[in-house]
Amino acid sequence: MPSSIEQVIGVDLGGTAIKLGRFNGAGELLAGLELPTPQPAMPGAVSVAIAEAIQQLDPERLAPRVGIGHPGPADRSGRVARVAINLPGWIDVPLADWLEPMLERQITLANDANCALVGEHWLGAAQGCSDVLLLTLGTGVGGAVYLDGKLFTGRGGAAPEPGLISINAEGPVCHSGNRGSLEQYCSAAGLRRLSPLDPAELVQRASAGEPESLAIWAEYGRLLGVGISSLVYQFTPERVLIGGGLGAASPYFLPAVWAQVQERVQAVSREGLEIQPCALGNGAGRLGAARLALGWR
Repeated sequence: MPSSIEQVIGVDLGGTAIKLGRFNGAGELLAGLELPTPQPAMPGAVSVAIAEAIQQLDPERLAPRVGIGHPGPADRSGRVARVAINLPGWIDVPLADWLEPMLERQITLANDANCALVGEHWLGAAQGCSDVLLLTLGTGVGGAVYLDGKLFTGRGGAAPEPGLISINAEGPVCHSGNRGSLEQYCSAAGLRRLSPLDPAELVQRASAGEPESLAIWAEYGRLLGVGISSLVYQFTPERVLIGGGLGAASPYFLPAVWAQVQERVQAVSREGLEIQPCALGNGAGRLGAARLALGWR
């Protein structure tokens, strides 16, 4: 177990915001900071923004280790951001090598969804579970998987990418090169295909019982449920967790998700399955990044 004395910083890099937290070894948040992601989010500009934010968050240098979750796979050493399809110029970016001399701190990189699942497994909705699928719904659709109590990252460290599975072979072209990916339908951009309204406004209208907004969220949930059904067949998890910025709307779309899973997935493959929101909200990613920086997977 990590020391309850040592402090560590977790960073959650997203397409629109960078969220940072300074934690003790028990996962208690000691200080937090959020800033907009530089636009365009080129690697150099983002690196400088992260370095400046860390120095602002921890000017006394109490945290010698930093974990960074980014929207794409890292190499197995946790040093290189291999690709981030929704950020420009992010191909094999040696982010740890860039930041360590600037900050004089140990840097560990990981996929942002993996970080979120590690955070939820530590102190959130995945505690005590051995087989879990987590989806993050926001600028993109990311995901992470625990199998038999271990974080699944695949042969080269690039797995899983559940948001890139296809749910419509003739659907919109994805940045990944696929067509009709789950991300194209269930990211923030995918939601805009259903409605031009801001997600927060759609939630507000749905909470007031507006039929049109409720119908939009139901259709969103139907599409998400198609993708989750395929993922349940692949991983047969005991729990599916929904996080990310759009996860706040889960009360309005999870019934439609569950209806699709019940219709499409045979009973033996969904036996005991639970589908629920993440417990830590948008704080899971930075918490999990901090946990990974302490050497836990």
